Amino acid sequence: MDDLNPPQTARVAVPRAVPVPRAVPRVEPEEPTEPAAIPVPEAEPVAVVEVVAEEPVHTLTHVDEYLRVAQEAGASDLHLGINAQPIWRRHGLLAPIWSQADTLTAEDTKTLAWNFLTDAQKELLAARGDVDFAYATDFGRFRASVVRQRLGIDIVFRVISTNLRSMDDLGLPESLKLLTQYHNGLVLVTGSVGSGKSTTLAALVDEVNKTRHDHIITLEDPIEYIIESKGCHVTQREVHTHTKSFGAALRGALREDPDVIMVGEMRDLETISLAITASETGHLVLGTLHTGSAARTLDRVLDVFPIDQREQIRIMVSESLRGIVSQQLIPRKDGDGRVLAMEILTNTPAVGNLIREAKTYMLPGVMQTGKKQGMKLMDDSLMELYDNGLISQEEAYVRAEQKALMRQHFAH
Repeated sequence: MDDLNPPQTARVAVPRAVPVPRAVPRVEPEEPTEPAAIPVPEAEPVAVVEVVAEEPVHTLTHVDEYLRVAQEAGASDLHLGINAQPIWRRHGLLAPIWSQADTLTAEDTKTLAWNFLTDAQKELLAARGDVDFAYATDFGRFRASVVRQRLGIDIVFRVISTNLRSMDDLGLPESLKLLTQYHNGLVLVTGSVGSGKSTTLAALVDEVNKTRHDHIITLEDPIEYIIESKGCHVTQREVHTHTKSFGAALRGALREDPDVIMVGEMRDLETISLAITASETGHLVLGTLHTGSAARTLDRVLDVFPIDQREQIRIMVSESLRGIVSQQLIPRKDGDGRVLAMEILTNTPAVGNLIREAKTYMLPGVMQTGKKQGMKLMDDSLMELYDNGLISQEEAYVRAEQKALMRQHFAH
């Protein structure tokens, strides 16, 4: 494919605001044109970050130079896309890295991609159209995604924090620690992309690692936090590097004498089915789904199965489920980062009955009265953050499930 041929030339230059030793200046045209507008979806808020450059920042020679800038500024994501300036995501908002910067061309992004992709990854990109993997430098770890699109190649990096934070560091409630004390069952951490699921899940694994003497197997895509063995023996496997899929890895894990299995993504029938089976056969399974509430999580798990199997699966889940944690990261009112809002469901006889009877829509009512069991609705978490002055009224309202009740809360 022509658009995947190795580039012939590269343009490089050093930004005045962020000196990078490997980049060299490029000769500019006498009448430089205005940089192209940054294409940002309308639904995404764009924060203008004041990073003043004495002159336009030119294209750098290697992705590591962009990554260092992004990491040092506390960005969570870096976007290097065609017909756009380099942009990052900080505190959940997209913004240009520099106030003035060259617009990246198709040749620029191809050059950047070819400078860090392996030959095998280039072949996979050509065959499949996208490739994602863990990328390590001498200053950090990142989750890389390189995709082919209409104009050429786009590159996105997620910054992976190598600092494994404990449950206490994250301020997670005691009810979550109780979930780590089970020796079997299913614990799910859910939320949208970028909601901190991996961080919470790693903290749960860390709690098990510190307090028990078991065999923990983590199945991830890619490995994010490096978990050193403490009280437990820890085995970490990466999908596409050490195994071909989550399903294959989970099947293999069941033959490796595990006590605790952490599944980074539960998206397909095979993985969800194996996770439920493992949770029923004497293993504590910790997993994630991209769902926004406890009720929707259960619906997602059940709906993946054929209709003729769902009644049996409802019974299995009602007995094996230990808890569901659904979370969001919300911009702080003062603009200084984001704060965690969390919904917690713990399995009780009442919850189990609703799951068996396919009445998950009634779960919020049970959760409202289950605070003594550590349960908490997302709306209650939002109200608490609003009352404490941590998030704005607008953020609380937009994210509320029961908007009429949220309006009433604002009125009091």
